[in-house]
Amino acid sequence: MKKTVLFTILSLFVSISYAQIDRSQQPKPGPAPEINLQEPNTFDLNNGLKVMVVENNKLPRVSIQLTIDNPPILEGDKAGVGSLTASLLGNGSKSISKDDFNEEVDFLGAFISFGSQSAFASSLSKYFQRILELMADAAIDPNFTQEEFDKEKDKLITGLKAQEKDVSAIAGRVESALAYGKNHPKGEFITQETVNNVTLADVQQFYRNYFVPANAYLVVIGDVKFDEVKDLVTEHFTPWTKAVPPSIAYSEPTQVQYAQINFIDMPNAVQSEISVQNLVDLKMKDGDYLHALLANRILGGGAQARLFLNLREDKGYTYGSYSGIGNDKYGPTTFRASASVRNMVTDSSVVEILKEVDKIIKEPVSEQELADAKAKYTGNFVMALEKPQTIANYALNIEIEDLPKDFYKTYLERLNAVTIDQVQQAAQKHFSSSNSRVVVTGKGSEVIENLEKVEFNGKKLPVLYYDRYASKAEKPDYGAGIPEGMAAEDVINRYFEAIGGVDKVNGIESLKLVYEGEVMGSKIKVEEKRTADKFAQTTYMNESPMMGVVAKGDELYMKQGANKMPLPDDMKKDMLSVMGIFPEQAFLANGSAKLAGIEKIDGKDAYKIDVSGTVINASFFYDTETGLKVKESSTINMNGQTQNQSSSLKEYQEIDGIKFPSVKTQSMGPQEIEVKLLEAVINKGVSEADFE
Repeated sequence: MKKTVLFTILSLFVSISYAQIDRSQQPKPGPAPEINLQEPNTFDLNNGLKVMVVENNKLPRVSIQLTIDNPPILEGDKAGVGSLTASLLGNGSKSISKDDFNEEVDFLGAFISFGSQSAFASSLSKYFQRILELMADAAIDPNFTQEEFDKEKDKLITGLKAQEKDVSAIAGRVESALAYGKNHPKGEFITQETVNNVTLADVQQFYRNYFVPANAYLVVIGDVKFDEVKDLVTEHFTPWTKAVPPSIAYSEPTQVQYAQINFIDMPNAVQSEISVQNLVDLKMKDGDYLHALLANRILGGGAQARLFLNLREDKGYTYGSYSGIGNDKYGPTTFRASASVRNMVTDSSVVEILKEVDKIIKEPVSEQELADAKAKYTGNFVMALEKPQTIANYALNIEIEDLPKDFYKTYLERLNAVTIDQVQQAAQKHFSSSNSRVVVTGKGSEVIENLEKVEFNGKKLPVLYYDRYASKAEKPDYGAGIPEGMAAEDVINRYFEAIGGVDKVNGIESLKLVYEGEVMGSKIKVEEKRTADKFAQTTYMNESPMMGVVAKGDELYMKQGANKMPLPDDMKKDMLSVMGIFPEQAFLANGSAKLAGIEKIDGKDAYKIDVSGTVINASFFYDTETGLKVKESSTINMNGQTQNQSSSLKEYQEIDGIKFPSVKTQSMGPQEIEVKLLEAVINKGVSEADFE
């Protein structure tokens, strides 16, 4: 009886307790935790250098960060002088040679690096005194020599040459130039011409003007004592001559007056780089700073944001789409939503990005989206507090950005207080779909036609054309120069004549080609065997077969060892359409080739022939003068993913009356592999066993 009464009382207690909790309502968040930040100890030198010291004895290490907070610098017709200054700093000093300096730093297991207006060093705390001394010596009394200047100048020019075919690098350059203007520090860019204008004297003057202590901050973090740091810094940085950087005037950038597409033609592009951008006036001390960060997070701040979920997860247009918003106390910066997409969906991607920007401006975000964004920032903030570097960064931001002293102590409180209305107001203020500049860098022959049809909010977006240096250009005419009446068949027959003659080509019954090269120290060999209706390719690494592709009859499969993996039917159909001793024989016979225009390949005109398939879209390029094939490229689209491949063909040599390219530069994604012709065997060396 007692047990029954006890059970009844307990049941009643549980029922009452449960009834008091409304499970249909999300619990209200508790108060933001109180943030107790350790404040660094500080002191100033008479020359203007401000020093912050954060003592942390958990590990026997120390880091030293020098930051010079100068306004943006316009380098003009000597753009590159800052980059050269950065590369020359750290090459020892007038009292210690470059080799001795580097040898000692390495011996101590330390690290020292320089920027044009910054420096960083780290080491074990027992070597702190010497590393600080070396860093100060290299910063205050640098060793600028003509020999090192010439070396760094050559390296910079070599890097610029390598970028001229880098679609992503060109896109970034032009996007900034169009946003800010080429006569603004954030919009100007380095060219070979501007680098060649720079002399060693210019570097020395740049250093004297801008590597000065007036706006400099030195942050020391780690296993150190404040008094020791103060004595050492005073000793080694007091000789730094007091100076103020010169002021430079430049025009402020302006917002575009209407939404527009700015197109930069890159014939070698295998996908389109899209950026939807507008100017933003946002500073860290602004009242809506956190509101803007949350709005951007919801729109495009990660894999759970709207842009990613739309363009990747829903549409499968890209591997990822993101947005970012800058802040700058010195002037305008940008909001930017971007994606790298397949050529065939470039126009659709532009529309979808604009739709998402427009939507967050016009419609409130959901409570869940805001809660998730706050949770992400809260998590990042709390995790960052575990790092000693964070304390120094926060203290530095308070100084540099003119923030309230309690900016970070109240960070979570202010973050959690942001409302849906405030997020929308920030989006309305800082994002734009009606005054946005849509910059598209890509292959004009494949995307311009559809881009010129893009409409948004009932209006057709005008397309303006620019070259790779952000100067206005004419719309590319890909049909210009094609002789009247010329068709793909004519180009192919000219190619056959160029390599040995149509009759000679048609007389080949089998062909074996072997190319060899080197990648990261390993020998790569690619062996191809072909007949009229069969194809086998095997790739070897250090003489061991790694992977193969075989096509014969209705079969198409990959080989890895003894394993055969059939490839999809759509891919099989596309590959069979170009099956032959030479692929040109196949697409000439089946009529799938289309003469698409003329494009520049390595500075020379080449006829472009497109062969479109369901999964594989291929293009072949033939020199308009010699008739020889100079490039092949293909794009494979499967399951929402894109794989791009291309081969440049050079230095033809004749073997048994037929010319073959002796050098191939094969590109797969960001990698390039050069292989050379090792063997070409006509009408022998191929058997049925090769296609098993």
